[in-house]
Amino acid sequence: MPNKLEEGIDYYYEGRFMVFTEKFLRERGYCCESGCRHCPYGYRADQRADVAVSRDDDDDRSAF
Repeated sequence: MPNKLEEGIDYYYEGRFMVFTEKFLRERGYCCESGCRHCPYGYRADQRADVAVSRDDDDDRSAF
């Protein structure tokens, strides 16, 4: 039987979202390329060409 996840150790809730901790992600042993908040592998979702990223700090929005 696989090890059970422990809240506060392997993950926590932020609102309705489950957020995995760096400890859990490192122990899992690979990057899923989903842009996890605590990714120990340095992956960022905004580096993917196939994923739209909203930028709240982009005040200079020009129409194309």
